[in-house]
Amino acid sequence: MNTQPSPLLDPLRWEGRCFTGRWQAAPTTAPVTEKATGKRLAHIGLAGPSEVTAAARDAAAAQPAWADTAPDERARIFRRAAQLLEQHRDELAGWIMRESGGIRAKADLELRSALATLHASAAMLGEPHGLVLPSRTDRMSFARRVPHGVVGVISPFNFPLTLAIRAVSPALAVGNAVILKPDPQTAVCGGVLLARLFEEAGLPAGLLHVLPGGAEAGEALCTDPHVGMVAFTGSTAAGRKVGALCGAHLKKVSLELGGKNSLIVLDDADLDAAVSGAAFGAWLHQGQICMATGRILASETIAGELTARLAEKARSLAVGDPCRSDVALGPVINERQLRGIDAIVRDSVAAGARLHAGGEFEGLYYRPTVLAGVLPGMRAFDEEIFGPVASVTAFAADDEAVALANRTDYGLAAAVMSRSTSRALALGRKLRTGLLHINDQTVQGDPHAPYGGRGASGNGSRIGSPANWDEFTQWQWITVREAPPPYPF
Repeated sequence: MNTQPSPLLDPLRWEGRCFTGRWQAAPTTAPVTEKATGKRLAHIGLAGPSEVTAAARDAAAAQPAWADTAPDERARIFRRAAQLLEQHRDELAGWIMRESGGIRAKADLELRSALATLHASAAMLGEPHGLVLPSRTDRMSFARRVPHGVVGVISPFNFPLTLAIRAVSPALAVGNAVILKPDPQTAVCGGVLLARLFEEAGLPAGLLHVLPGGAEAGEALCTDPHVGMVAFTGSTAAGRKVGALCGAHLKKVSLELGGKNSLIVLDDADLDAAVSGAAFGAWLHQGQICMATGRILASETIAGELTARLAEKARSLAVGDPCRSDVALGPVINERQLRGIDAIVRDSVAAGARLHAGGEFEGLYYRPTVLAGVLPGMRAFDEEIFGPVASVTAFAADDEAVALANRTDYGLAAAVMSRSTSRALALGRKLRTGLLHINDQTVQGDPHAPYGGRGASGNGSRIGSPANWDEFTQWQWITVREAPPPYPF
């Protein structure tokens, strides 16, 4: 007897279509490719501005009934979506690996995060939705959280499931309708997967629209009057454009952008742990993570040994097709990204940085790379690389480490390693970042924690409970009297 569930992502259902509560033929399509081999897996439907306009109108019409749905009824849908994700875990992991170029461990990380987000979204609906405020005895005064109406979500290619569902799920949970525009490079895992989960879980039609598309579709989402908020995750350059468009239309916007994140290794740190953490933070998913360890700031007393151990580790890691179990790194997302990584490495070496490992590529496979002697002014120090490059800079004193870490417009994540947690925390409190990790590396995520950056890493918005209530709803103040009071006019 076959106990395997039927495929959730059978292309016969979604190929060449967009999701608007039902699967509709799209005006144009784009190929879905396996990043490791270039093999064509299917075609996704692409939407343009007219499809976004129609979706926004339909979402706005469907949203009020959803906001009036009892919280426990809404919560059941998220729990059912979580069950479906569990049932199809192996199928979904395979799609993440093929479409994004990530290894199985990265796919499992995305699935665990998505599962936790769905359960957290269901749990939100059992939390208080407002406050009773101080007032006169003859008047009740309270504030409640109300949804924005329609929320637009623009998500990137690197962690397509995680970075879409972390906004889509809580936005829906608190009563909004959602229009999701995933990156076309990973639109199956970042869009179709969510549409199928919520479709099978019983989400009423019209509340979730999945419209992969280009910049024109994103611009339409930012300017449409039916959309009350946009949650954007992506590059700082694109985020500035999204912020400007939303600001011009007086629309709330959440910007989760890039990072140049420092791991500071003090002279008393456990060197084995530091090397392991630095390697993971710099090379996980080929370094294509906004929280990636972009700078390794090491005490000058240990920088040489740390660099040597990192280089040894880099040479030992297998690079190749992520569907092979022995591979630690897969391909980067595309040729343009690979050329950008290589240019930063080469320019930094030309400026005086020392190449200890890597700096080579074949196809889309860039070897894990170690640079030492990296100084301010070099591209590897100043720029977000978004590639598998461990960049080591030595410092003499703790205050110098702080100054080096803060020498950036970004402000997403930082980490400090030391055997003295009080020393590490004292140093960490001087770092201008939204996330700080003591005795760990920089790549951390938890749907139960408020996540977000500052400066060029974002506009201070946060995603993750309890911040989801702040982002995806707004306050409404209500007063109630038994009878109108007299006024002297």
